[in-house]
Amino acid sequence: MSTQRTRMRAVSVVAGIGIVALLAAGCARGSDGGGGGDETSAPSPGITDDSITLGITTPLSGPTAGPGTCTVAGITAYFGAKNADGGVEFGDGKTREVKIEALDDAYDPQKAAANYEQLKDSVFAMTAGLGTPTNRAWREAATADEVPQALIETGDPIFSDATESPWSLGFVPIYQNEGAAFGELLASSSEEHKVAILSQNDDYGAGYVEGFKSAIEGADNIEIVKELTYEATDASVDAQLTELAATDADVFFNAMSITPLVISSLQKTQELGWLPSWFLPSNTSSPTAILEPGGASAFPGVYTVSFAKAAASPAFAEDPDVVDFLANLNEYADYPDTPAFPHCSWSYMIGATLEQVFAKMTEPTRADFMEQLRTISDFAAPLMLEGTAVDTTQDGQPAVSSVVVQKYNGKGYANADTFG
Repeated sequence: MSTQRTRMRAVSVVAGIGIVALLAAGCARGSDGGGGGDETSAPSPGITDDSITLGITTPLSGPTAGPGTCTVAGITAYFGAKNADGGVEFGDGKTREVKIEALDDAYDPQKAAANYEQLKDSVFAMTAGLGTPTNRAWREAATADEVPQALIETGDPIFSDATESPWSLGFVPIYQNEGAAFGELLASSSEEHKVAILSQNDDYGAGYVEGFKSAIEGADNIEIVKELTYEATDASVDAQLTELAATDADVFFNAMSITPLVISSLQKTQELGWLPSWFLPSNTSSPTAILEPGGASAFPGVYTVSFAKAAASPAFAEDPDVVDFLANLNEYADYPDTPAFPHCSWSYMIGATLEQVFAKMTEPTRADFMEQLRTISDFAAPLMLEGTAVDTTQDGQPAVSSVVVQKYNGKGYANADTFG
């Protein structure tokens, strides 16, 4: 018994010495004006006085590799330029190099979850990755581990619910916002319209349809004549398109995330002689990668929504933001072409938004990062369209909640004030 008491006393003495040392260190910081006498919290994983490492799990192979590669290229280009200019200044007075570590999940939820487990202890935060099912696959783990899942590229509203997902925040508009924007435009039309719907059989597709239906509720000029779904793993949707074409609907609401399926759907409807106006989600509406191969000019109108300047659009060829963006993509992300997908622009804007957060951080901790992440308001990130902005202060909304409806003009998109 006496031996045990002796050991306990020894531990207490050692602990006491440690406390005295910490207090002395705190006083020393206060005496020279650094920290005001407050203890600095221990750094979280992935951050030092000189650098911070961000992790990304995203599809770099498979049918969504085009947009997935962009999620890495854009943010790499942004911080590559910042690092070359000396680094990013944080709110604690330190300047850090921003490093990116990206892993391929091939749009497979199990691979995404495994990637998160591989990265979580070596990166400060996860960011920018594409996909609803893939980001959902590790959302609960990130919450339990208190690892930021910040500014990811999915419109699933669960990531923007601070109660459900306190360690997560989406960047792009939620799917309901996109669907509602098109529904509002259609409802404002003076003509009657019959709508056929094909949506992905998951939260992605359901969100778009929910937003669209809420916006047309009470509109006497709109009738939904047929509604079908497809699986994200389907190789073809020809059967659904044939059934929808038989309705002779003049509007096709196609909530589809798989690039090859969108192209083949554009081609198949032309083969069937069905030429409605289309609505496409922002992430599958690329003029060069999807609409041109699909022959979209054959339709009376293809509509989408956006909040970012399209680098491929002639209207922005001399825009300073776009010029810098393309130069940085080429130099720092080894991406020599004008991107066909908006995800390159989105992740570039994510980089700019993260820089705003870093500038507010006074402690090198994930907790302080999340606190500051939710304080960005009315920030015009590079490449943002007029009338849109980053605002992370609205619970239930992602960083970007404002969108502009646009219509394909054969080369790019132009703002659409009216339907038709």
